[in-house]
Amino acid sequence: MKEFELKYGCNPNQKPARIFMAEGELPVQILSGKPGYINFLDALNSWQLVKELKEALHMPAAASFKHVSPTSAAVGIPLSAELKKAVFEDDIEGLDDSPLACAYARARGTDRLCSFGDWAALSDICDATTAKMIKREVSDGVIAPGYTDEALAILKTKRKGGYNIVQIDPDYVPAAIEHKDVFGITFEQGHNFFEINEALLSNVVTAKKELPETAVRDLIVSLITLKYTQSNSVCFAIDGQAIGVGAGQQSRIHCTRLAGSKADTWFLRQSEKVLSLPFKESLGRPERDNVIDGYINQNEEDVCADGNWQKYFDRRPEPFTKEEQAAYLAGKDGAALGSDAFFPFADNIERAHKSGVKYIAEPGGSIRDDLVIECCDKYGIAMAFTGMRLFHH
Repeated sequence: MKEFELKYGCNPNQKPARIFMAEGELPVQILSGKPGYINFLDALNSWQLVKELKEALHMPAAASFKHVSPTSAAVGIPLSAELKKAVFEDDIEGLDDSPLACAYARARGTDRLCSFGDWAALSDICDATTAKMIKREVSDGVIAPGYTDEALAILKTKRKGGYNIVQIDPDYVPAAIEHKDVFGITFEQGHNFFEINEALLSNVVTAKKELPETAVRDLIVSLITLKYTQSNSVCFAIDGQAIGVGAGQQSRIHCTRLAGSKADTWFLRQSEKVLSLPFKESLGRPERDNVIDGYINQNEEDVCADGNWQKYFDRRPEPFTKEEQAAYLAGKDGAALGSDAFFPFADNIERAHKSGVKYIAEPGGSIRDDLVIECCDKYGIAMAFTGMRLFHH
C-alpha cells in the first residue's frame, strides 16, 4: 500500500487528506477502523518513542498520546498494589505476568484526564492481557508491531468493530532527510536519529555526583519522552514511567509547574485518602477520574460539598486539605526530571524540589548555569548536562 486516504486533515474543512510514500510502500497496515490525520501523527510519534525506550532500556514499553504529545510513557515494571488500584487495574488477572501490560497500565494510568480519548503505542506484540485493558478505556486507537490472534479478536470488538488498530513494520527506518510543508513552503531537515543512552548522563556538574541505576533509567525515560513532546517541554519520571509532562509552553517555568502539578496529582492518587473514596458503584471510570481530580485539586467543583457529594459517593468523604496533601508529598522523593533545553533560571529547580526531584538532566548552556547548579546543590540534587537539545515541533 503506497497511500491511505483520510477522512479529512486536522479539521473537517481540510480536504483532501492522505498519507503516502513518495517511494516504496507504507510501513503500516490498518487492521481495523479508519485512522485520521491526527491519529496518524500520534501513532507515528508514539511508535518512535516506545521503540526507542525498548532499545535503550531493553524492556517492553508503552505510551499514551494525545494531540501529538505523550501524556505518559513507561517501561514494563510490575506495579504495587496501591498503584494498581490508583490506575484502576487491580482487577486484571495476569497483569504481573505481562511486562507489556504493566507498561501500558503505567502509561495509561499516569494522567488519566489527559489520556481520555488517547492513542496507545506498544513496543511489543500486543497480548490478550494488554488488549483487555485497552478495550475498556476511552481510546482512539493503538499501534504495535503485531497482535496475537486473541488480542486482535478482543480489540476488534471495541467501538462495534470500528476501533483503529494499526500494525507497523518494526524494522522500518525513515529516510535520512524529512520534509514538511507550512503555508505552501517546504521545510527540509535531517531526521532526529540522536541516540539517548547512559553515556549522555556522564557530565554531572553538581556537588552530588551519584546517579543510581534507577535514576539513570528514569532520566532516560524522561529524555526519550521529551524527544517526542511538543516543545518547550519538561518531564518528571520515577519507577520507569513519566509521571508529569509539561508540553508546548512558551515559558520553561510554566512547563515545570505543569509537569510538577501532574506529578503531584499522580503521587496523591496513591494516597489512602484517595484510594478509599466511597464511589457509587454506578459511577464509570472516566467520571471517577474527573471526581478524583476535583477532590485532589479542588478546582471547578467542590465534590465534597453538600449537593455535590451525593452525585458521586455513597457517603460524604472528608476533604483532602492542602495541609494534608503537603504532608503526604513531603514524604515523596527520588524523582527524575528532564528538560528539552536549558533551564534559564533557578526557579525551575525550586519547583522541581517541591515535587521530590533528586536527579536532573538538561542540556546546559545558559548564562545562569552557575545559579541553577547552586540551587541544585542547596537541595542535594544531582544534575547532568547532556549538551543536547531535544526540541520537537
